[in-house]
Formats: sequence, C-alpha cells, structure tokens
Amino acid sequence: MDKTFVGLVGMGNVGAGVARLLLDHGDRTARHAGRILWIRHVVVRDVLKPRPVELPSGVLTDDLDRLLNDSSVSVVAHLVGGIEPARTIMLRLLESGKDVVTANKALLAEHGPELFDRARELGRSIAFEASVAGGIPIIANISQCLNANRVESLRGILNGTSNYIITRMSEEGTPFSDALAAAQRLGFAEADPAMDLDGTDAAQKLAILGHLAFGSAVHWNQIPRRGIDDVSALDLSFAAQFGYRVKLVAYGQLEGRSLQVRVAPMLVRAGTPLAEVRENYNAISVVGDFVGPVFFHGQGAGPAPTASAVVADMIDTAVGRTRITFQTLRLWSEIESPVVIESAGRLAAKFYLRFNVVEHPTVLADVAGVLNRHGISIATVYQQDLEEDPEAELPLVLMTHRTTLAAVESAAEEITRFEFVRSAVERLQILD
Repeated sequence: MDKTFVGLVGMGNVGAGVARLLLDHGDRTARHAGRILWIRHVVVRDVLKPRPVELPSGVLTDDLDRLLNDSSVSVVAHLVGGIEPARTIMLRLLESGKDVVTANKALLAEHGPELFDRARELGRSIAFEASVAGGIPIIANISQCLNANRVESLRGILNGTSNYIITRMSEEGTPFSDALAAAQRLGFAEADPAMDLDGTDAAQKLAILGHLAFGSAVHWNQIPRRGIDDVSALDLSFAAQFGYRVKLVAYGQLEGRSLQVRVAPMLVRAGTPLAEVRENYNAISVVGDFVGPVFFHGQGAGPAPTASAVVADMIDTAVGRTRITFQTLRLWSEIESPVVIESAGRLAAKFYLRFNVVEHPTVLADVAGVLNRHGISIATVYQQDLEEDPEAELPLVLMTHRTTLAAVESAAEEITRFEFVRSAVERLQILD
C-alpha cells in the first residue's frame, strides 16, 4: 500500500495522542485514506524529555529544518500552542511546500486571515477541525455539510473547564475555588486557567465559528465577553428555582446582514439540549434556514478527542479533500466581510436581574418605575420575606420581557442609586 509521509511539530499530550493513533491504528487511516500515513519526523524542543508513546528510531528531532527540507513530507500536524513561535512555524511549513493541520485556535483567531491567504498564495491548505470543540466535527459540518444553508443562529458551550466548574457548583454546591481545583486535578483546566475562566477561550472559538457560519470578520477581542469567575452561587440557585441552568454560552445571531456576537453566562431553560450539557463536555446548537436546528455534543477537549480530529484532518489532507474545500470556500479571506457586527447594547433578549435590598415601603414601585422609563416590562418578581431587622439585606429577583442590553445596563445603573439597594445589579441574559 502507498505511503504518505507526515510530520508532527510539537509532542505534548495531543501530539502523543496523534502519534499513538498513527502508529497503533494505521489500519484505520489506511482504510479511510487508501494509504498509510507514515511518520517521518517529530519535531520537539527537548528530545530527552520522556514521552508516553514510543516513536520509531530516528524520527524524533529538535531540528525544524530537517522537516522543512524533506520534500517527501507533504502533511504536517502543527501542534504548537500560543501565538509565537507558532505563527512563524506555520508560515515556514507552508512556504516549504507542506499542507498543515493545526489545533491552535488562539493562533487562528489572531492571525487567521494572514495565514489562510498566505496558504492560498502558495497553493497549500490549512485544516483546523481540532481548533474548536475537540472531537466534535463542527468545522466540517458548518463549512461543508451545512453550506446549502444560511446559518441564522449559533449557541455554543465551547469551554469544558467553565462547564465543569459550573456543573459542580450547580449540582453539588461546590465552592468555585474547590471546583476549579478539581478541574485542574482532572486535567480539565490548565495551571493558569485565566483564559478559560474570563471567556477569552470561548471568544476565540466563537470568532472562528462566526467566520465559518456567518462570514464574519470580527476579531476575537472585539467580541463582548464575560467569564464565570464572578458568577454567584446565589444566582445559580435562583436560576434553578425558575427552571433554568446557568451556562457560559458563545452566542451568535444573524438577522439580515446584522450579527450579534457575545460570550457570557446565560440562563438556559432546563431540559433543553444545551442546558443538559454537563461536566467538561462541549455542545453547539446551529439553526440553518433550510435544515432547521442541528445539535452537536461531545468531548470538547483532551488528548484523545483532539487527536481524533487532527488525524481525521490529516487523512482528508492526504487524499486531497482538504485542498479542494480550502481553495473553493476561501475561508478566512481578507475580502470584505458580508455582515455588520451590531453593538452589544442592541442585543435583544429577556434578562434576569438580581440585587440586594433592605426594607423600604416603595422598593417594588421605585424599581418598576425605573424599568418602565427604560421601556422594560417585568415578567416575574421574586422577593424573600423581609426580616424584622430593617438593615437585613435580601435579594430581589426580576425576570424581564424582551428588551435590549443597553436598556438593562442603563436601568441597572439607575437602580443602584436608590438608598435601599445594597449591591450591584447582577444581570444575565436569558437564552430563548
């Protein structure tokens, strides 16, 4: 059987998983590719570092040029994290005549247009299924299987770390710090989990999916985002009382040529597919104008699921499917975006509001008056019985009818000026 020689750059957990798949299960790749994917070079920084997979003799090297100068290698798995030197390495791979498969979502979110246009100039391709949602084949489904549709909306749980923490907090009452520590012990969270917790990771993935689904050229750091690091256990409890679960949602909604994008904790109706995504799993709900709603669910991270996506891309690249798709779809072109990104304030939705108050005879009337002035109508009110202590602070929870985020923000600022209000106004979007 014919061989296609491949290379790997980077040999962390995902790289080890890719190598193990190629070495131990070559029959699978041969069956689907019609050829054996044969590892020729694995480039690492430290060749002496112990690794969980035994590589053939002479494969491991710390010399990138050895891979770049080997014209027999046509496909390379680019498994280097971060921005630099990952960007430079990818450009050098492309310029040496290699097609690239990558799992680096941060790099694509930051430099996607540059890298994809350069690949097209050189007649090469970049495959990137593993960059979003691990083993879930969302890239191929949006860019190929659903391309007869106009995607109207996208809702995703794209960060397994955040979802695991919120699951533990919601279901077991685990404090945030303990849930985070558990996620780190289990390998769901990095030693420095900041990008997971503050919404950056999900925003980078949404930028990639937004480009594929909507043709959006929005940069990830232009996406309004809020993470889970300040989500209160009290709000998780109230959400459950009202029949919702709190999830960190990557949100995209297209109306005409106007696109809303946002990453934030949101209330999702319990019993719906997105609400029931637990632990470190990811999920994406997509609505197309012809196909209707489609739901994808699975392992969003981890060495095995991500390696699965990388090797699938390597097979598609080896047999030429990636190149056809890459050149035809013109993904991440620098050409003008066909959609306009709306300001966050124009986001229209229902909202959950919660703030602490002390006893006062006009609490509800005054708050309702502020909301009315901002065009916000109340759907539900919940207030605990006031205690005898006039200074006791108790939560007041409101659920609104559909309004705009700008109206909610303005009303919240005004509400905090009342003397009987003793906290900031927590506000969470309710996902329809």
